[in-house]
Formats: sequence, structure tokens, C-alpha cells
Amino acid sequence: MEDNLTDKQRDALRKWAVALEYDQEEDGAPRVTARGSGYIAEKIIKIAEEHGVPIYEDPDLVQFLSKLDIDREIPVELYRAVAEVLAFVYRLNSEASTVKPAGNRSGGSGVTGTG
Repeated sequence: MEDNLTDKQRDALRKWAVALEYDQEEDGAPRVTARGSGYIAEKIIKIAEEHGVPIYEDPDLVQFLSKLDIDREIPVELYRAVAEVLAFVYRLNSEASTVKPAGNRSGGSGVTGTG
């Protein structure tokens, strides 16, 4: 079946996306709020872009995160890697002067990549 696909369609099927959210007051750790490949990954990315959620590309990290269940907090083993994503998001928010006070939702962070 894949033999009949265009290069663009093949690339879309290989694309993965994972959305994370972290609420400092309610969550013990960031949690996966959406994940998918192909068309679903493209929709996750499109929705993130439409809502101004930063996109962070890390194919290795998305491969691990895509195996987690929706609404599951990330495991301790991924804290360091996800901390880099959150630092990226906070830095972008700070540069845009849209930092929200502590305790408010961070707005989520998009993580995309081919996995």
C-alpha cells in the first residue's frame, strides 16, 4: 500500500507529535495531553500553531513520549529532557512578554519530531 504514496504522504505518515501540559499547582509532573502520527500529528501541530503554542522538535524525545498514555505524567527518567522543552517554552514566552503568573497554566508545550 505504501508503494502508491507520494513522498509527501510517506513523510506525513512518519511524522509524530506529542503535546505536553504542565500546571504547577495541580500536576506533579508534565503530562501527555495528545499524541499521534501521520495525519493526527499534523493536526496536533496545526492546533498548537493556531493557539500560539510553541513547537519544539526532538525526534528522540517524541519517540519516548509517544509511548505514554494520554493524561499520564512523564516518568522521572524523562524529567531532564522535558525540562529542556519547558525552558524553551518559558524563554519564548518571556521574550514575547506573555509570561503568566505562577500557578496559571503554562499554555502547554508542543513537542514534534519524526520518530
